Amino acid sequence: MARLSRLCLPGIPQHIIQRGNNRQVCFGSEEDFAAYARWLAECSSKYKVAIHAWVFMTNHVHLLVTPDTEDGISRMMQTLGRHYVRYFNHLYRRTGTLWEGRFKSCVVDAESYLLVCQQYIELNPVRAGMVGDPSEYPWSSYRANGLGKTIELWCPHRVYRQLGTTLADRASAYRELFSGQLDKPTLNSIRQAVNQGMALGSERFKSEIERLAGRRVVPMKRGPKPKEKVEFLL
Repeated sequence: MARLSRLCLPGIPQHIIQRGNNRQVCFGSEEDFAAYARWLAECSSKYKVAIHAWVFMTNHVHLLVTPDTEDGISRMMQTLGRHYVRYFNHLYRRTGTLWEGRFKSCVVDAESYLLVCQQYIELNPVRAGMVGDPSEYPWSSYRANGLGKTIELWCPHRVYRQLGTTLADRASAYRELFSGQLDKPTLNSIRQAVNQGMALGSERFKSEIERLAGRRVVPMKRGPKPKEKVEFLL
């Protein structure tokens, strides 16, 4: 089956996942996380990609971003990858690939799913059992979104800014969203969309994206298997 073209529409948020090859470790120390964050900030600024949420896990990365151009995300990830892989291979005296092929991504309906997707991203360390509260994990955007901490990498989305008139009000309203875990259907919807390169949002949003992109953005429905044809020998 032919691989669907990647969706990248200026002004529309995207959820990105990049995993280590064979789930291998991509960050071996605090210095590695810091180096990745520094290059991500540089590349996002250079290619005009706003970073709304992130989490750097031991063997994978989640980002929620909005590009200004059609090729901004691809160019950002390519340049970031070259810098970080060269650094990582030199430091750990290794060769070869670090990431698992090309990154996965999906477009996100800002009005319906942007804050939900941010929750999904920032709750990764909690679901993994690494911390009890997202504020305890240093390598995510929760400290910016939920605590109002100024971080160079952070560029809050319009939907987030509408949570309150001041930074403290917005952070307080945002923390209220984390009173419970996301339910299983929501988790499955987010995972399916990003792993299959589809759209995450309302039916109206998906229809609009299909019109703009010229390709389907929902999984193909699985119909019943055709009955086996039985031939009788006469």
